[in-house]
Amino acid sequence: MPRPPLPPFDHDSAVTKVRLAEDAWNSRDPERVSLAYTPDSRWRNRSTFLTGRPAIVEFLSRKWAAEHEYRLIKELWAFTDDRIAVRFAYEWRSDAGQWFRAYGNENWRFDAEGLMAERHASINDLAIEEGDRKFFWDTSAARPADHPGLSDLGL
Repeated sequence: MPRPPLPPFDHDSAVTKVRLAEDAWNSRDPERVSLAYTPDSRWRNRSTFLTGRPAIVEFLSRKWAAEHEYRLIKELWAFTDDRIAVRFAYEWRSDAGQWFRAYGNENWRFDAEGLMAERHASINDLAIEEGDRKFFWDTSAARPADHPGLSDLGL
């Protein structure tokens, strides 16, 4: 099934695509997230290489079992007809109670149906104090429209 907005992207459709991806990831629902990718989608996430929706679901299930109170903000960096580049940051807490902020960049390529065929992510983690957190919203919901984005937060 098509997954609008579809390529070719313009600025507004690219911004919408990024926000839809952010909202899906903030759901922390691996099955839901996997449906935005082609059945044979190829990923590089840090040093992990994956192919296909089942691998994506398995990867995200492990990720969110370990990353508590996960909150993500994505921001459009650049786009072309069928590609989008984003920068992002997310905050999470480990089992030991340590807070982290992860910073990264992703490069995405979409098929004609608007499904992501490739995702290349480079990510760095920074341990932070709880008092240094910047992402505050109910983790059972998407980031509220009035919550600052990355640029607004100086990230």
